[in-house]
Amino acid sequence: MQIINKEIRILIVGLGLIGGSYAKALKKKGFYVTAINNDPSAIDYALKEKIIDEGYSYVNEDAVKSCTIAIFALYPKVFTQWIKEYGHLFSEGTLITDVTGVKECIVDEIQSLLKPGVEFIAAHPMAGKEVYGVENSDDKIFEGANYIVVPTEKNTPEAIEICKDLGLVMGFNKVSVLSPKEHDEMIGFVSQLTHCIAVGLMTCSDNEHLVDYTGDSFRDLTRIARINENMWSELFMLNKDALLEQFERFIDECNTLKSMISNEDTEGLKEKMRLSTKRRALFDK
Repeated sequence: MQIINKEIRILIVGLGLIGGSYAKALKKKGFYVTAINNDPSAIDYALKEKIIDEGYSYVNEDAVKSCTIAIFALYPKVFTQWIKEYGHLFSEGTLITDVTGVKECIVDEIQSLLKPGVEFIAAHPMAGKEVYGVENSDDKIFEGANYIVVPTEKNTPEAIEICKDLGLVMGFNKVSVLSPKEHDEMIGFVSQLTHCIAVGLMTCSDNEHLVDYTGDSFRDLTRIARINENMWSELFMLNKDALLEQFERFIDECNTLKSMISNEDTEGLKEKMRLSTKRRALFDK
């Protein structure tokens, strides 16, 4: 397979926010995009809005067999089950990738389920919104965002390059490469722990009038507390060990800050704040 060109036929399985945003980005670049989603209304909407060229609310065998690249935007367990049931339909030479938020628990299994000549190379777009569904899809969420390619020793150099190219084609600003273990440790910190913190902030006080008193700092910190409970609870449990390790580190740091305040260690607090400011500045470049 050559590096991405417009002769490639792309199949997207799962046409929600991210799947729909992928479809928009790739169709704008001139690719032929087919989608499979079990909700007929999502397919109808995507066809009407010209987000996709072709779509089905069932597993269309011809669509699966004829695709060059298949992108799975499903929950991890649903993704694995889909491959178990329909993975045999992919033609030799097909490249499969995903958008799944955890990797170690699925990558080896997916790769072992596929027949020779069909390759799965994992990826993770670090982008999203606090809304769901193809009707909220927006390829602009990829602009300036990070994209992570997550290969194993079973992946070919060609597949890794194609997956990187896919991220660049869709407009991601930076493409990185991590192993499944490195990915899950990192995601446990920068994504899953942050969602836990946001949920904790929203649930630790039952004051119904907080909305009348808060400023931007609280709103910014809790933006991601408006959360899809089905997806995120599954991700937390599938990455349990890495997430709990990050929790322990965060709790230790909170206890350090608590102790400094209790002991009136102003200089210690200031040093923590200077370090925080220095590290946060890297995100503003």
